[in-house]
Amino acid sequence: MTAVSEQIKWNDQGLVPAIAQDWQSGEVLMLAWMNPEALELSVQEGRAVYWSRSRSALWRKGEASGHVQKLKELRIDCDADTVLLKVEQVGGIACHTGRRSCFYRKLEQDGWRETDPVLRAPADIYGNTP
Repeated sequence: MTAVSEQIKWNDQGLVPAIAQDWQSGEVLMLAWMNPEALELSVQEGRAVYWSRSRSALWRKGEASGHVQKLKELRIDCDADTVLLKVEQVGGIACHTGRRSCFYRKLEQDGWRETDPVLRAPADIYGNTP
């Protein structure tokens, strides 16, 4: 581990939650996971690199969609068990559903309601439905 990752309190799987936030507006775009290599690569490359738990592989945000997250600032919380990436979201879409943010469902009295529009159909982004 290098100086960047040695202060992080990694969970039992060697991961840490990583919140991506718009660097200008403060809007929370998504939550993903990082391992030490993903964290190091994010700093080195100046873009968000995550660990895909479903694929068990590194995942450079935007490698398939073009919706790259340019790293503007990196922070850790007071317990050093969560990473905050302040990013410039290229293309304005962070979610694989084609929305700006992954947090597009809002709890209302009658249940969950989708509040944010799809900006681009997933099939148009990825060539198939993810």
